[in-house]
Amino acid sequence: MKKLLLSAVSLLLLVSCSNEESSSSSELAATSKHDHRGCASHEVHEQQLRENPELAAKMQEIERFTQNAITNGRLVNGKIQIPVVVNVLYRTAAENISLTQIQSQIDVLNKDFNATNSDFNQVPTVFSGVKANVGISFVLDAVYRKSTTKTSWGTRDAMKKSTQGGINPTSPTTKLNLWVCTIGGGILGYAQFPGGSSATDGVVIDSKYLGTTGTATAPFNKGRTATHEVGHWMNLRHIWGDTTCGSDLVSDTPTHNTANYGLPAFPHYSTCTGTPIEMTMNYMDYTDDAGMYMFSNGQKSRMLAIFASGGSRFSFAQP
Repeated sequence: MKKLLLSAVSLLLLVSCSNEESSSSSELAATSKHDHRGCASHEVHEQQLRENPELAAKMQEIERFTQNAITNGRLVNGKIQIPVVVNVLYRTAAENISLTQIQSQIDVLNKDFNATNSDFNQVPTVFSGVKANVGISFVLDAVYRKSTTKTSWGTRDAMKKSTQGGINPTSPTTKLNLWVCTIGGGILGYAQFPGGSSATDGVVIDSKYLGTTGTATAPFNKGRTATHEVGHWMNLRHIWGDTTCGSDLVSDTPTHNTANYGLPAFPHYSTCTGTPIEMTMNYMDYTDDAGMYMFSNGQKSRMLAIFASGGSRFSFAQP
């Protein structure tokens, strides 16, 4: 499970996940066939770097802290409970999703981050020694709703700004803000890594892929888009390292060729060095919702590191 090192540039990703598999440099192109999970990571992050040249150095410092916290075991003791503020932006009645649908997503997050999801027992024996109970819980803190005339919001954070018709984040240094809206362009959702501006911090999910009921649409109707995105918000990379046979900076996840889609048959072997069995059921791959159901212990350590004293999300670990 040895991983290759990423370059400094490839470490710096703001994640934006879609349901299309891109075959060009532009992963934001719209598609009428919504059956694959995909990502516009590089395009979105490169735009942020152009707008904020200091972001690269800030994220490198977070990475140094993270590795040091993991190495020295300086992780948060006890259970972290994260308040979630849900901001719903709607044009149609369908987009104004119900409280039941919102709560179903909170329930999924609690199950997935505490290894109580019903499919956790499907983790193959080869990975049973590294499957993790992250031990972070979520509670619905507030729901804010706003009517809009926008048909789609894109990935430039307009939904997070009242001056652009969106909703400003609520207490973003102590509460996870989750925006629900129609993103457009085949995009399922996207997240901001630790280190970005608090004014845009949080996760965005398209209303068609949130939770398990209401407008939730197969094959992304089991709430795993939010699990994946919250993983990014907690500093997890894609399991294939966003490059062929790349590194996700986690020692106990296998090296993947690239993203996996749909429901891959097990075992699925990588052609990277050592030809390991790929952990296609990991939340940070791109399989369908029904195909992802585990974090690894290494990912757990990486997530908990940001809540340690001095970590970029330490404020969330306070009483």
